[in-house]
Amino acid sequence: MSVELATGIAADVKVVQPGAGRSAGLAPGVGVVFKIDGKDTGGAVSIVEHPFEVGALVPPHTHTLEDEISIVLEGEIGFRSEDEEVVLGVGGYIVKPRGQIHTMWNAGTKRGRLIEVITPAGFEEFFRGLADMTDSGPPKFEDVAALAGRYELPFAQPDWLPDVIARYNLTPLPSA
Repeated sequence: MSVELATGIAADVKVVQPGAGRSAGLAPGVGVVFKIDGKDTGGAVSIVEHPFEVGALVPPHTHTLEDEISIVLEGEIGFRSEDEEVVLGVGGYIVKPRGQIHTMWNAGTKRGRLIEVITPAGFEEFFRGLADMTDSGPPKFEDVAALAGRYELPFAQPDWLPDVIARYNLTPLPSA
């Protein structure tokens, strides 16, 4: 059954059952489960889940095209956006506006999991491309950098990162 979205675009109703959606690895200890794509919402929003193993870290990066809202489902997830740092437990929300360097990590002693709401949609395709790369093993840094460039996603090594890694006993990702 098709419905007209607020964007004026017709879309079919989509149901995602618990546990459904393609699961893939993105980086050591960080995964993705695809739930709602932009094509499902007329480009307004996409939704993915990210599982975080203990010690997992998402490299600091800056979105230039989209905003993200994270909702913690399991465990404790740490967030740093610019100079603000917080650890959120189950039910915690955070808005990460475009243009701000940010990172996320598992801040606890158990597996963590969060929902990522991305607006406008489209960035889920970066995750899909990265997941495709990791299907055949760890990708080359230059391939990940090229993919990130297509989504205007610069990575960074801010001076506060070593402190976060040390305080939470995180596993940093290899760099160039």
